[in-house]
Amino acid sequence: MIKEVHMPKLSPKSDEYFFGKWDKQPGDTVKTGDVLFEVETEKAISQVESQEDGILKAQEVATGDSTKVGDLVATIEVAK
Repeated sequence: MIKEVHMPKLSPKSDEYFFGKWDKQPGDTVKTGDVLFEVETEKAISQVESQEDGILKAQEVATGDSTKVGDLVATIEVAK
């Protein structure tokens, strides 16, 4: 089963962030709590963790891209 990873709300003052770097690459095994990627808010760099155990299948955004809360950023294949 494929699970979508959407950009979470990381700051009460902003709904748009700049995508930082990926900590996991397509094909990598991920576990709940593993850092998937970093994003830059107006005042800090935040890490976003996986909410699923599985395999990272796709990255939908690149470093430097502007992303909004709710945007699809990745997909993870999980066991049923």
